Amino acid sequence: MRLLPRSLLGQLALLILCAFLAAQAISLWLFTDERGAAVRAAQRLETIERATAVTHALNTAPQVSHESILVAANSRLVRFSLDSMPLVTTGASEPTATVDLRTEELPVSPHSGELAEPPAALAWLHERMRVAGVAPVEFRISVPLADGEWLNVAARFQRPDLQAPPAIVGATLLSLALLMVALWLGLRRITNPLSQLAAAADKADLESGLPEVPAGSPREVRALSEALAGMNARLTGMINDRTRMLAALGHDLRSPITALRVRAEMVDDDETRERMIATLDEMQDMVETTLAFARGISADQPMEAVDLAAALRELAAELSETGPGIVVDAKQPVVAFARRTPLRRALRNLLENAQFHGGGARVTVGEAEGVAEILIDDVGPGIPAEDLERVFDPFTRLEASRSRETGGIGLGLPIAQAILRAHGGEVTLSNRPSGGLRASIALPARRASTRPT
Repeated sequence: MRLLPRSLLGQLALLILCAFLAAQAISLWLFTDERGAAVRAAQRLETIERATAVTHALNTAPQVSHESILVAANSRLVRFSLDSMPLVTTGASEPTATVDLRTEELPVSPHSGELAEPPAALAWLHERMRVAGVAPVEFRISVPLADGEWLNVAARFQRPDLQAPPAIVGATLLSLALLMVALWLGLRRITNPLSQLAAAADKADLESGLPEVPAGSPREVRALSEALAGMNARLTGMINDRTRMLAALGHDLRSPITALRVRAEMVDDDETRERMIATLDEMQDMVETTLAFARGISADQPMEAVDLAAALRELAAELSETGPGIVVDAKQPVVAFARRTPLRRALRNLLENAQFHGGGARVTVGEAEGVAEILIDDVGPGIPAEDLERVFDPFTRLEASRSRETGGIGLGLPIAQAILRAHGGEVTLSNRPSGGLRASIALPARRASTRPT
């Protein structure tokens, strides 16, 4: 019995996995943001210290050494130059321990590498990225020298590469593995009893009730099991009360029907007497059939091993004496554990339906994977597709005349379905491509070695 298209364990595991990955992604983003800001601050501080050191060297070295000092200070991303005018005219002044200098940061296009001012609408985003150390910028410094010249510094700060140290990756994978194992163990403790309870509820009948859930199950699962058991007990009581009431009603109806039959026998007019007796017989038959449907399977009838092939051959021989022939094809015995009399009634109803409406039938009996399969094929006109399920509704007849001689009272198939379902089986109808109707019956086959009685 599948309560959900996907198991609860799988759904929760997927949900927790997605939540974990989302948390790791957020943590990585925060880590990258903080790391970028720290790296950018370190780059700024290092550039300022280099500019301070170069300024001190230029102020103390002879004029002829200035060019050599600048060449030695230059690098791939930091360029030093001596100019008559400062490169930074409006930047902030940042006094250090030895010099006063001006600094500013300008945006750089990540594609062309040239200075580029971002659109006004995205200025806030670029500023946030700049502070976080993500957006590439050009950091400029201007320092006045003792001889009146300016030392201008232009440093390119690129976005730092994202690095995942093995320790961090290993810790993340280990955390994920431990989390999934703990999740799997915890959910199995909940889903296993639920699965067992669902399977038991799917197979339980009104007299056997529901089995106890395993010891150690969560409190909520045990509460659910107790609630289902209580509901099962109430349903059993209601059905037993209804059965007793209907049995009493049937007993009370038999007496006046019998009395009327005696009075009908005293009627002198033959035609009137025959009509009255026929009507009383019909009433008696309707009462007995309705009671049989409402009663279902009595709990006092014993369960026993029944050879379905032998039972069907016996029924086929009996019915073939009074109607179209029924042939049973069974290569070996197929045993089911059932109540013999109700099961025989269900099979008889289905065979009579095929015999009466289908002009005879061919019955095939077999077993596959612990399931007894019975196919009843007739050669009649079949049933419209929209009525294949409706014919199992009580008092439903596809024959419109309403005559009992041509269709009964519409309880044969519902009785058969109710009996088979009470045995854990099912019956379905389908139209055969070659013509005729097929009744497919599935019953749990008996696996024990007990011989059929």
